[in-house]
Amino acid sequence: MIVDCAIYRAGRRTEGPDDLSDALAQCRAGSEAFVWIGLHEPTEKEFDLVTREFGLHPLAVEDALKAHQRPKLEVYEDSLFVVLKPVSYEPESDAVSSGEVMVFLGDSFVVTVRHGEESPLAAVRQRLESDPKTLRHGPTAVLYAIADATVDHYLDVATELGTDLEGLEAEVFSPQSGGSRNTASRIYAFKRQVQEFRRATVPLTGPLARLSGPGVASAAVPFVDDKAQPFFRDVNDHLLRVNESVEGLDRLVSDILSAHLAQMSVRQNDDMRKISAWAAMAAVPTMVAGIYGMNFDHMPELHWLWSYPVVIGCLVVLEFGLFRLFKRRGWL
Repeated sequence: MIVDCAIYRAGRRTEGPDDLSDALAQCRAGSEAFVWIGLHEPTEKEFDLVTREFGLHPLAVEDALKAHQRPKLEVYEDSLFVVLKPVSYEPESDAVSSGEVMVFLGDSFVVTVRHGEESPLAAVRQRLESDPKTLRHGPTAVLYAIADATVDHYLDVATELGTDLEGLEAEVFSPQSGGSRNTASRIYAFKRQVQEFRRATVPLTGPLARLSGPGVASAAVPFVDDKAQPFFRDVNDHLLRVNESVEGLDRLVSDILSAHLAQMSVRQNDDMRKISAWAAMAAVPTMVAGIYGMNFDHMPELHWLWSYPVVIGCLVVLEFGLFRLFKRRGWL
């Protein structure tokens, strides 16, 4: 469905014809004018009119309708197609969720397609409409604002993930708990969320590098003002910081998982040593009782008056000696 459609002249929103073809013709006839259409999860039928009027490439249209795309930049004859993946993070559930924003840029038009609930488009449009000086730069300003808002939120998500990972690390290395039984599953689930975040940030490096130029790389990107390259370069710098944070988070969570598994292995070895020590201590009286429980007539000291207390005393001494030995070696 179309959630917003507006014509902007000299950075200000104006009234225009309802017919998309007439609106586009008016924008191309004037200066500093363009039309911006926003859609949310459109059907093929709903998107067909936009496709015909703006001459969008069928491959890009297919990607915009089906979604589930990696961040990318594609150059077609009549338009530029950019895919971004906004993300959000819920600390309560330790879940990273992502949406998709597709941006079509062409001669005097911008078409944005949103999939999912995670999107900065409404806030970006509102901010740009309150800043005519920036909006008068046309479709390039819209693409820059969307990319900037998306990457800035990446920084916030990376900070929140880092904070939660510090708490998980403290739990694993706590001398009191050493991590609960479900700690390994929590660490693994956290690692999956980091990977989900990584799938949104890492592939975006290439498109932003092309948009930021300089030289031959920028010449391959039409419909983008060359003067905007420093601004895209700034966004790309922020993205590089995010990717460095993501790589650090991924390595740290892997190290935490390895450390936790090592702790569990050491703990299991300690438990086995304790079990073995108690079994050895139980074996001594069991052996003696087993010998004297055999039904033989001729056994040493069988009819001696002090045999029972002597045997009991010997067992106590042996058990105490074994206990001291295992205790000194750290088995108990």
